[in-house]
Order: sequence, then C-alpha cells, then structure tokens
Amino acid sequence: MLPSPSSCSTSSSSPLFHRRSSGRRFIFRIPNNIRCEVSKSLNGKVSIPITSDGMMPGFMQAARLNHTPVNGKLKVFSGTANSELSQEIARYMGLDLGMIDIKRFADGEIYVQLQESVRGCDVYLVQPTSPPANENLTELLVMIDACRRASAKNITAVIPYFGYARADRKTQGRESIAAKLVANLITQAGADRVLACDLHSGQSMGYFDIPVDHVYCQPVILDYLASKRISSNDLVVVSPDVGGVARARAFAKKLSDAPLAIVDKRRHGHNVAEVMNLIGDVKGKVAVMLDDMIDTAGTISKGAALLHEEGAREVYACCTHGVFSPPAIERLSSGIFQEVIVTNTIPLKEQHYFPQLTVLSVANLLGETIWRVHDDSSVSSIFT
Repeated sequence: MLPSPSSCSTSSSSPLFHRRSSGRRFIFRIPNNIRCEVSKSLNGKVSIPITSDGMMPGFMQAARLNHTPVNGKLKVFSGTANSELSQEIARYMGLDLGMIDIKRFADGEIYVQLQESVRGCDVYLVQPTSPPANENLTELLVMIDACRRASAKNITAVIPYFGYARADRKTQGRESIAAKLVANLITQAGADRVLACDLHSGQSMGYFDIPVDHVYCQPVILDYLASKRISSNDLVVVSPDVGGVARARAFAKKLSDAPLAIVDKRRHGHNVAEVMNLIGDVKGKVAVMLDDMIDTAGTISKGAALLHEEGAREVYACCTHGVFSPPAIERLSSGIFQEVIVTNTIPLKEQHYFPQLTVLSVANLLGETIWRVHDDSSVSSIFT
C-alpha cells in the first residue's frame, strides 16, 4: 500500500513499500529518496512527539547510488532465515541477490549449491540464527563451506541476529559457553569476517578469531522516534536491568540527553525475572524502555508494570531483536505499552502481530555497512 502524498515528501518517482495489515505496521525505508512522517500510532491516538538534536545520516532515507561493485566482485547471498531483509539490503545496494540453491533432504539434511561463480569475489552471506536457531545456524555453516570450496576471496557472515549470545559466560558451575562454541564453528567453517547486529554483550566479539563488525541498530530506532515531537523534559530512558545501563545511557544521550532510570531486577532462572525496585524518577513522564532483545517479554513487561506503578504517563518498548517466544505476545499486547518498536533482524510470523507493534527495517543500515566493509571505509563513523 503506497503512502499518500500528504504523508510523504519525495525527490524521486520510485514507490515506497509501506505495508499495513493484520494490526501491525512496517516501515521500510528503501532505495527511493522518500521519507514518511508517522503522525498516528496504531491504536488511533496521536503519537507522542520526541525531539532530536541532530540529523540522521542520509543513508537512512535514500538508496546508495554512488557506488558500483568493480567487475561484479561483490556478491550478496541470502539464506532462508530472513529472505525479505536480504532482498531489501540488495535493493538498497543496487544489486541482485546471488543465485543459490538451498534445500532439505528427506531426513532434514541441508544441501547448498551456488548457482553462479564466486571465484575471487567478496561474498556476503545474510543469515540470522533466529528460531529455529539450530537449523538456521547449520544452514549458515553449510553456506560458508560452499563459498570457501568455490574459491571466494573473502567470506563475510552477515548475522543480523546472533543466536546463543546469551550463553556468553559461566554464571553457575558446569555450564557451557555456547557463544564461544558458535563463534568457533563459524570461523572453522571458513568465514573471514562477521557482521552482527546488537550482540547481547560486547565481549562476544572477542570469541571470534576473525574481525567482527558490530552494527548498532539504534540509528534506525532514533530515526523513527525523531519523527515524533516530545519535550525532552517529559522523556526518560529506562534500562530494564543493570546490564543494559551502558546501552540505555548512550541511547538517552542521543535523545537530547534525556534522564536515565534503571529497573533493579533479580532473576531466579532462565526466562524468569522478578522486578524488585526502580532507580530514578518516572512520575508523569513518557518512559522509553530499551533492550537488545525481547524473548518471553517477562523482564520488560514486569518493568513496564513497575513504571506505571511509579507514575509513568506512557511506556514505550524499543528493542532490536523481537524473538517473541510464548507468552511474549500476550504480555506485550496486554495494554501496558503504548507502542512496541522492534526491527526486522528476525522475521515475524503472522501470530506475532498485535496492534501496538511497529517493525522498522535495518536494510539500509546493513547495506551501508556492507558497502563500507567492501570499500575498506570506516564503519564506526556511522554511529558517531
């Protein structure tokens, strides 16, 4: 469904893909020089305005048209985990996705064959290890092996969502550190570089013996929030746990240096959280809760309930990875959130949609990062 002229400004005749159905909203900023202004939330109420003290980079709104791969040596291939995101990335970059045949044998074994030559090419494989995590991880490994055996010059695993990232240390005796194991598997399969979005913990980059480009998806969420207009005096950024304070502080600084609040959480087991206390003042304010992922939504929903008890006017949830394991949808759609904002690093199924959900595309961000890696340009400058 194309946006109306009144809601968009354009410098090109290319269409914008803006889909709305089943009570969810997708905002895809893809190659077109068009930017839509979102003026209403999904529940029909006027959205809370938010101020922004800076302009977002140009690649957030327009296609990257000033670069072309030399002699076709840049190729992007997609796994089956998130083909829509891969297509958006290729569209932003002005490329066609590489031809690849991926299928399953009757017993579930994965078969991969490249349908075009990659000899001497700079190859990027887009494949998140989202649910089913083991299936998608194995597919990524087989894709890497196929490219290595086809004499690709460089192989970069583009992993929008890096699974097993939560198992990054031993908190109890006799636990595995699965994040390190997965890093070893990807390296041994033949990857020369990894490009990942919002790792659960930054130290996970050290588990790889190859270069890792860590992509922060905050610019995408900030760009969306900048389309609203709210006084910084009415805004507070909330970290749902102590471990996310650094992430929330950096986010608050980008939102006109908004104040910070912290939810003190004590966990009694995996996917089981108990909120104990709130550090900071949220009374009469609009609270924006920020996390890297929402799995069962136990942490963020209990935190939101506490914020309402402490007098918060409205609560927004923002995260990069919407895993949405049961009973996440019931918790998120219970009415405690004004809006739940996620990105499309993980493809959402039909049963994951609910009225307060907003999905933002990270295709331009990933496409820009791939170009900069290919051109040997700075990646960190995107986020400064």
